[in-house]
Amino acid sequence: MSKHKWNFNNSYQQLSNKMYSPVMPTKVLAPATVLFNKKLAVELGLVFEAADTEFKDGVFSGNFIPEGAEPIAQAYAGHQFGHFNILGDGRAILLGEIITPNGSRVDIQLKGSGPTPYSRRGDGRATLRSMLREYIISEAMHGMGIASSRSIAVAITGEKVYREDMHDGAVLTRIASSHIRVGTFEYARNFLSTEELESFTNYTIRRHYPQLQGSANAALEFLRAVVLKQVALMVNWMRVGFIHGVMNTDNMSVAGETFDYGPCAFMNSYDTKTVFSSIDTNSRYAYGNQPQVALWNLSCLASALLPLIHSEEAIAIKMAEEVLNVFPALYQQQYATMMANKIGFLVSNEEIVLLISELLEWMQLNKGDYTNTFLVIQWNGKLSQPIYEQDLFKEWLKKREILLAKNGISIEVATSLMQLNNPCYIPRNHLVEQALDAACFENNYDYFNRFLSTLVQPNDVVKEWNEFHMPPEVGDGVYATYCGT
Repeated sequence: MSKHKWNFNNSYQQLSNKMYSPVMPTKVLAPATVLFNKKLAVELGLVFEAADTEFKDGVFSGNFIPEGAEPIAQAYAGHQFGHFNILGDGRAILLGEIITPNGSRVDIQLKGSGPTPYSRRGDGRATLRSMLREYIISEAMHGMGIASSRSIAVAITGEKVYREDMHDGAVLTRIASSHIRVGTFEYARNFLSTEELESFTNYTIRRHYPQLQGSANAALEFLRAVVLKQVALMVNWMRVGFIHGVMNTDNMSVAGETFDYGPCAFMNSYDTKTVFSSIDTNSRYAYGNQPQVALWNLSCLASALLPLIHSEEAIAIKMAEEVLNVFPALYQQQYATMMANKIGFLVSNEEIVLLISELLEWMQLNKGDYTNTFLVIQWNGKLSQPIYEQDLFKEWLKKREILLAKNGISIEVATSLMQLNNPCYIPRNHLVEQALDAACFENNYDYFNRFLSTLVQPNDVVKEWNEFHMPPEVGDGVYATYCGT
């Protein structure tokens, strides 16, 4: 087996030992790597030789621990659908932190690698289908320019996992700038001392917001920085029609990255009430609710930080509220600019807001596809489909053309701007399922890899519709997503 020295530099273990538990992955019967993100591995400085099959299978399944790794499961809490729970990594094990060739620090984590002290009677395993799903969607999100955890590999285990049915087991290896969550702060606030909470907050600031070190009120400035990151992330989710599906506080990264791709999905026909998650029975996390939920989650972070913001709670609450109150107006401003960009305008104004409002109303009324409608506009009505032959839509295109001229924007400039903001391709739910079916039932990854190669370059200019543009013929119907745990 090859000898590899990866650039591990593990800092999380410097915190209170109540924040984590050392734990080793459970070895599996017959590991085999079925997906490997070679380009990402090179960027991370994780070097593999062509003959490294045994080493690769061993590392990505949890059977072999690379030199310098110090595996742990992290403790955290969280509000799940509004209810507070003590949680922790129940099926994920952090191998450690590596310093990449460009000097970045990232977590490298195995998901589905066996039970931990936080598994709560769970087996700590994951199904091949759910791990493949996270791989393809997280890489698609990165391709669309959205901050996200990344996927390095999926390894099958040679063992079965029992859920509602019997499935092939698998382990996903993923990276993130960290796995520190709003829920991690809730855990520290509720179960650790104020001194330990402060130490953890300072650690997080050093790691993610080093420019805030030395601030007169570092905890308050940290809250403000996370608010800004979440505004930008929510705007990006709304830009591409992404629905996370389980926006619990334990699934919100304080680094502003999308992670924990459980029951996530993408909207086809535009409707702000769209929800796919089978466990979201009250539509708490529907597409249009996501910005408000993000603010609610941020209020939980603010609550956890109160003892560090000011010694008098009433004053701390007032100071935190002033920071949180920035969110709605800032989100509306950035959302308006983003939507203006999606139809070719550099900035927004009242006329453009009205124009976008008319478009969204038309989309909702006619079940217009969210992604494809913007492509039709980008193509100035060419390569159309029957729905876009309606007089009302053609009148809207004319209004837009007049407004572009009024604002001194050429069609060429507008088109270039739209190409940056409108993905040609998204991981459409039915196509993802098709790719997963072929991989899981037939051991055929051809379609999966072809779809993936399209998704990681979603802004490529295309000249005609193809299979990856097409929404499901019968609509989303009863399509539902599941946590996959």
